[in-house]
Amino acid sequence: MSVELEQISLQKQFEEVIASEDKLRIQEFLNDQNISDVADILYDNEDYEGQIIAHLSIHRATSVFKILDTSTQKRIIKDLPAFKTTELLNELPIDDRVAFLEELPTSIVRDLIKTLGVEERKETLEVLGYPENSVGRIMTPDYVYVYEDNTVSEVLDIVRKFGKSSETIDVIYVINEKDELLDDIRIKEIILAAPTKKVNEIMDGRFIALNVTDDQEVASEVFKMNNRVALPVTDKNNILLGIVTIDDILWIAEEEYSEDIQKIGGTEALDEPYTEMPLFKLYKKRVIWLIILFFGELITISAMQQFQNEIAKVVLLATFIPLIISSGGNSGSQASTLIIQAMALGEVTIADWWKIIRREIFSGLLLGGTLALLGFGVITVWHLFSPQTFGIYYLHIALTISVSVLGVVLWGTLVGSTLPLLLKRLGADPAASSTPFVATLVDVTGLLIYFSMAFLFLKGILL
Repeated sequence: MSVELEQISLQKQFEEVIASEDKLRIQEFLNDQNISDVADILYDNEDYEGQIIAHLSIHRATSVFKILDTSTQKRIIKDLPAFKTTELLNELPIDDRVAFLEELPTSIVRDLIKTLGVEERKETLEVLGYPENSVGRIMTPDYVYVYEDNTVSEVLDIVRKFGKSSETIDVIYVINEKDELLDDIRIKEIILAAPTKKVNEIMDGRFIALNVTDDQEVASEVFKMNNRVALPVTDKNNILLGIVTIDDILWIAEEEYSEDIQKIGGTEALDEPYTEMPLFKLYKKRVIWLIILFFGELITISAMQQFQNEIAKVVLLATFIPLIISSGGNSGSQASTLIIQAMALGEVTIADWWKIIRREIFSGLLLGGTLALLGFGVITVWHLFSPQTFGIYYLHIALTISVSVLGVVLWGTLVGSTLPLLLKRLGADPAASSTPFVATLVDVTGLLIYFSMAFLFLKGILL
């Protein structure tokens, strides 16, 4: 059975069960489903969101809640009875709890924190105290730690005792009496070692740790390069504060990707789902860039005014302006997108600027040369079928167009590839060098290149 048919069947079963109004039957049905299936049912039945969560065991309810999108989570918390909200928030892992709370207004966060237990409230306030987008915001204090003089047998006893409440037991962390991190050991090494062997005999002292104030993007890169499912988080004194797990990093990576795509498109990053965002708030996110680009295009108009006489003499020049500036804008947008992606993946850094420029020069020449030959050929063939369109100087016009395209495409690739690097060097977000911004910048300079070539090839002939 296909996934789509399975979802339809599941939906029908849910409709039958919910229509029965039998609480025990509803609870049994929901508890028999996979967590992801319950989330799908919840998304397809917005009117029953609160009921679905309320009928689940608290453990399964938190497992479903933490994989839902923020807008759905907000609606559920709003609809749930106060006691159920308290139970759900207290049961949520600290990293998921903080991720949810930081999306809410301060006044609501203040009220919800009051409902937490003493220990949960302390942990939550401590994590919320770390800088926004820092590793501290996504770490969890739920992990298994041991001391270097513990035996393997003692370590296994500790795992049995505390492993259930830990985020993961794939890695065991070794600390000293000062809570300083000494090593991390995979559980496989513990299981395969002799029961009487001590931890310090298994340790190799080689471990990778994140700093609590590191940016979350840095953490994502470290995970990718080291192929880890969890990493320890320490402060500047190497005190072990918590761990970050791969599931949190995957969420961060998805958010960063979405933000970059939105910025590349010429808008501020949306902090809510598109369909949930109020219209005026969406307007404010989009209008700033449009105003900037509007004034950018005014510069293009100003540049065209400088060549009014030339356009008046050779009206044909005006007809090729869209072709010229769009070629430059398109090549610049391509280059900008490729460099931003490469920077996001860690494939290039600011230090690679000269290598990038050299590469884009050759790319620009190849791309521009291809379009230039194409343009020259089109005008030549066009002249064969319609000699009166370009007249006897069609070769001069063909040269003007083809060389202009070559120059504009080359310039576009250079601007598109270097602007993200420049913004990064200035401490700005490279994604802010969005494709519309690059296109607008290339429009202005493209006109200068075009009419300079026109002077070069047509002066004394048509100009």
